[in-house]
Amino acid sequence: MGQAWGFSRYGGPGVVEFFDRPDLVPGRGEVLIRVDVAGVNPLDHLLRSGLVPGLDGGRPFPLVLGMEAAGTVLALGEDVDGLEVGDAVFGFALTGGGTYAETTVLSAPNTARIPAGLSATAAATLPVAGTTAVDALDQLGLPAGATILVNGVGGGVGAAVARLAASRGLRVIGTGSTAKREHAEAVGVRFVDYTAEDVVAAVRELVPDGVDGIVDLAGGTSLRTVAPLARDPRTVISAGDVSVPDLGGRFVERRLDRENLERAARLALDGVLAPVITAVHPLSDAPAALATVENGHTSGKVVIKVA
Repeated sequence: MGQAWGFSRYGGPGVVEFFDRPDLVPGRGEVLIRVDVAGVNPLDHLLRSGLVPGLDGGRPFPLVLGMEAAGTVLALGEDVDGLEVGDAVFGFALTGGGTYAETTVLSAPNTARIPAGLSATAAATLPVAGTTAVDALDQLGLPAGATILVNGVGGGVGAAVARLAASRGLRVIGTGSTAKREHAEAVGVRFVDYTAEDVVAAVRELVPDGVDGIVDLAGGTSLRTVAPLARDPRTVISAGDVSVPDLGGRFVERRLDRENLERAARLALDGVLAPVITAVHPLSDAPAALATVENGHTSGKVVIKVA
C-alpha cells in the first residue's frame, strides 16, 4: 500500500486527489518499481482532462497521473528480460499505472537501467524530453551548420532539443515567453520573445531565406504562425500538434524502447542532454508541480521527488 495522486473522473485540476493504492501486481512484460522521482509533463494534465484516451492501459478509475519515472525494481512479471529485482531503472509508465505514486508498474521493454554516474532525478527527465529530442532531430537529419527553429524552447523538451541540436553543430533559434529567455540563452539559443516581438519578422531578420527545419512543441496557432518560416514544409516536425500534416509537415515518430532510453542516458552522461531542472517538489506538493507545468509558468523540467 502506498500513496498516489490521481483522479476518479476526467476534468480540470479539481478532480485530482490523494489516495492510498495497493501495490500493483506486475503483469507479463512489466516491472513493479518503488518510485524515487517522477517527471512532470504537459501530457499529464491532458490525460487528466480526457484529451488523450488510450494511455490508461485499460485500467479502471481511479487513475494515477504521470508517464515517466526513475526508481528501483521490486518485482518482475513474466517474460521480463534484461532487468532484475534491485536494479535502478527509468522508463515509461505505458501500462496506465501512473508515476505520481510511491510504487507503480512500468512496461519492461520501455524501461532501462540507470547507468552509473547518472542520478535518478536526471534519469526521470529523460523518457519524455530526452527521447523526444533524439527522435525529432534524427527525423529531421539536418547537417552541421544548418539553422533550426525550436518553437517553444523554454520547456523541458525544448531545452533538450536545443542542447542536442547545438551539440550537432546546428544554429538554434528558439521562441518562448520572456521568462524563458535566460535558460534558453544559457544553452546557446538565439531567443525570440513571442510576447514582445513579431516572431516571423524577428526570425526573418536572422535568416531572410527561412530556416532549414522546425521542431514545434507548442502546436495550434503558434505552429501555424512559424511553419511558413521553413524553406521546405517537410522539415516541420511537431511533437505538439497531430494536425501538422495539414501544413505539409510531420508528427514526430516516437521510439519508446529500451535502446532509445539508453541512448538518451548516454547523452545525459556526456552532458549533451543534461536536464535543466528548475523545480523539485515532494509528492505532497504534486498539485503545485503539475499546476506550474499546466499554466506554462516553468522553464526547463519539473520533477516530483517521491522516495
